[in-house]
Amino acid sequence: MTKRFTLTRDFRQHAGHLACVLLSCCLAALAFAAPALADVRNTDQIAQTPIAESGLSTALCPSIEANYALLIDDTGKVYFERDAHAGVKIASITKVMTAIVAMEYDPTLSMTVTVTEDAAAIGESSASLIEGDTMDLKNALTAMMVASGNDAAEAVATAVGADILREEGHPGASDEACVKRFVQAMNEKAAELGLEDSVFENPHGLDDEEFEGDHHCTAYDVATMVQRAMQNDTFRSIVGSETANVKVKRDGSTETIELQSTDELLSTFEGTVGVKTGYTNAAGGCFAGANDYEGREYYAIVLDSTDEYERFLDTQQLWNWCYSYVQDYRLANAPESVETTIGETQGVFPVMARVSHLDWIDRSVAATIENPEQTVRVFALDGNISQEAEYDELHGSIHAGDHVGRLVFKQRNQEIASVDLVAAEDVDAPDLFTAIGIWWERLWGNDATAPNEILNTTPLLIDKSQTVSSGN
Repeated sequence: MTKRFTLTRDFRQHAGHLACVLLSCCLAALAFAAPALADVRNTDQIAQTPIAESGLSTALCPSIEANYALLIDDTGKVYFERDAHAGVKIASITKVMTAIVAMEYDPTLSMTVTVTEDAAAIGESSASLIEGDTMDLKNALTAMMVASGNDAAEAVATAVGADILREEGHPGASDEACVKRFVQAMNEKAAELGLEDSVFENPHGLDDEEFEGDHHCTAYDVATMVQRAMQNDTFRSIVGSETANVKVKRDGSTETIELQSTDELLSTFEGTVGVKTGYTNAAGGCFAGANDYEGREYYAIVLDSTDEYERFLDTQQLWNWCYSYVQDYRLANAPESVETTIGETQGVFPVMARVSHLDWIDRSVAATIENPEQTVRVFALDGNISQEAEYDELHGSIHAGDHVGRLVFKQRNQEIASVDLVAAEDVDAPDLFTAIGIWWERLWGNDATAPNEILNTTPLLIDKSQTVSSGN
């Protein structure tokens, strides 16, 4: 399945300006022969191996502009990383941690959040809240995550921080003290989650003027907190929404604020299910995205891309690149086959191996697997597949379907699948007179048996100098 990125409505509205910019860029390129910003770096890692050491050609590697990136799936498998352990600014991706702390403090999401003077005046991205607005925590989190409202983030931190302080015997604390206590809770949660190089100094991610400081995170740490947040169904619902209506109490009546998600990939890239954008001049374009592809969730973390638009191009480049090398690899690729009955299934089965029958000198048992169509999901750039066999010691009469061994498949020396080998034919034990003859031969030194051998093959996944094969 091919996934494609398309321009959004807001971007199309400025198509005329874009055309001028593109024309200027083209003229500049002709005049100065400036190189493209997107690149492949020798220090980039694919499947946790630096490209310079992997033997992969650059044509097989993703070309992105972000200075820090990570692509990982919901099993923890790492596909791509670029300086993913560097501590850098993450802008509004910070709000994922704000949401985690708030949701885990009040799982009902029912506590009241009041917009303070500081929250209403904080500036930058806004959910259009005004001082005195009140709402439940769920609505406040929606305003914070969908519209990336700094006002909502500050309001959430103030409300939750105040409640924490009350529980600790400090009622009536100032708004500043409440936010400070909430940020402390963010760092406590970071330590609990094992985020080893993350420091949070505010609940929204602003990083200039009064908010300038040591606020930072790594791509790996972002991936960890995003996966934690996505375990909450309410959070998933919020960040997976292109639009949202937030209800607030304002001047004695209920007002509805209509919000548009800052995550443009929700509407332009198939399978996107969240989660959070970010941008400041210091942090650059940032995005932590989750995408569902064929039943597995893939998390792309892009930090310090060139701008708010390029962060989405980088993300879709990582996803499309990864999915082009994810494939279902057929385990049975044997050159021989036999018609037999295994269990209640009659048909033609591949002869995966021949297993020595130890009661005979020159007999082996054809072995197959019960499901010849079995596949395993692999990432081709992890390397080609190898196989090893474990053989049972066979004595007496063997019947089709009897267990005779095990075939183990590995990629990068890690087991990715194993299948039981079963007999594909009946082989009787030697009768009395034949057994005596075999005993006599062995008495005189002829103790050989038929060799064990694997007949199944493991087709190559990848030509490192070119492109991936079809896989099956």
